[in-house]
Amino acid sequence: MMTRPHMPQKTLLPSTSGTGNDKGLVSILRPEQSMCTWYLESAGGNPVQSVAIPLSYSERDPIPGGCNLEFDLDIDPNIYLEYNFFATTIKFAPANLGYARDAPPPPCDVGTGQESRWRLQYDVYQYFLPENDLAEDVLLQHLQRMAQVSQVKANAMKVVTLTANDKTSVSFSALPGQGVIYNVIVWDPLLNASAAYVPVHTYACRFEALEDSCASLGRVSTKVFFTLFALLGLFICFFGHRFWKTELFFIGFIFLGFFFYILITRLTLIKYDVRLILTAAAGSVGGVLLVALWWRFGTLGLCLLCTGLVLGFLSSAAAFFTPLGNLKVFRDDGVFWVTFSCVTVFIPVVFLGCLRILNILTCGVVGSYLVVLAVDSYKYTSLSYITLNVLRRALNTDFRRAFTNVPFQTNDFIILAVWGMLAVSGITLQIRRERGRPLFPPHPYKLWKQERERRVTNILDPSYHIPPLRERLYGRLTQIKELFQKEQPAGERTPLLL
Repeated sequence: MMTRPHMPQKTLLPSTSGTGNDKGLVSILRPEQSMCTWYLESAGGNPVQSVAIPLSYSERDPIPGGCNLEFDLDIDPNIYLEYNFFATTIKFAPANLGYARDAPPPPCDVGTGQESRWRLQYDVYQYFLPENDLAEDVLLQHLQRMAQVSQVKANAMKVVTLTANDKTSVSFSALPGQGVIYNVIVWDPLLNASAAYVPVHTYACRFEALEDSCASLGRVSTKVFFTLFALLGLFICFFGHRFWKTELFFIGFIFLGFFFYILITRLTLIKYDVRLILTAAAGSVGGVLLVALWWRFGTLGLCLLCTGLVLGFLSSAAAFFTPLGNLKVFRDDGVFWVTFSCVTVFIPVVFLGCLRILNILTCGVVGSYLVVLAVDSYKYTSLSYITLNVLRRALNTDFRRAFTNVPFQTNDFIILAVWGMLAVSGITLQIRRERGRPLFPPHPYKLWKQERERRVTNILDPSYHIPPLRERLYGRLTQIKELFQKEQPAGERTPLLL
């Protein structure tokens, strides 16, 4: 290949040019042709960095995009990418069988036997760039590793294999701020020949955005919310069982806040910051209600059920965070949510015989995980997607088709170690401190009622002589009124004149 500066006098033939990032062209060589020339031009004349990689294929190799009926080029080897908050979707044109120079291309839609392009298979690969690295040089360096068939197989992870009967479209969980490169290898099983499409990359964010850009992910409201929540979680991790009411507020906040956020997101179009404020308010109400329920009725079983379900939710989310979540059977929402719910309920059932251990485990594991979420609001970590993927599944019906692979690199191992150390330390400390103590605190309302009866019947108790609350409030209001009344004259103060 020869690359020369763009020459304005050259006339572009139809279906021989493309504009954009991650673009490629297929040139069918004529008999005895030994040279092929391409021209590169940057939009607006601004200097840009580029990498041009020429690849040659024989007549045995399939032609990527050779049966294109959807996109602009006649033969389109490009992968087209779209993303939103929930998912990244790639699309590509079907390939065709290879053929010799100056020979007519095989028909695309005549017959579906082994002699047609319907025997071709498509392997979709995913490659993660280094975390928290947005440098252009790094991107170009890694793009070169995803161009040739052998390099793609050696460096990337194969996600799925499609046949000619499948739609040439694959969805992945969107990872804002994390660079990802995708490529597709088309394979001819009859001739054992392969060819690669043009790799495409995304960061699932916009570099030029004023808010939530790739360089500064995370809104201020998100950072404030999760930082405060992480401080509460850290307290619960080490002292949750001792401060039982504080833990109940924490659990009630999570319970009602999670469902309320899903509800207002699916039913309304209000802005994210407003949703977060309303979620915090609703979560606080949920926490107060659970504390009030315990104080008045002393329903230990119901409170521990809520506690166990929160731990079960996190355990179930962690299970689906593994490759188990990418199994085809779980793309059905019914199967997924039934399985997810069963795992969630299974956790509190397992610990029915040791309720204090269940409560302490919840404090340690869930409380320390909030530190992970707080870290993610400042710096990317894949561990936040343990719960975020479940939230996306609840908010978006199309997310069920997305593969939820995430990178697991040095930062993630460090944060995982911190999470584990916090959880183990908190659990160990609470188990040792609570040894020999009552399993749970007594019913607050009963204690208050007994104390009240004791004060009424015991006239020697100083509190017996304290006036009722109504009389005390009335007396206090009377004192406040007297402060604003003018002092009345006590009589004549001047001496009488004789």
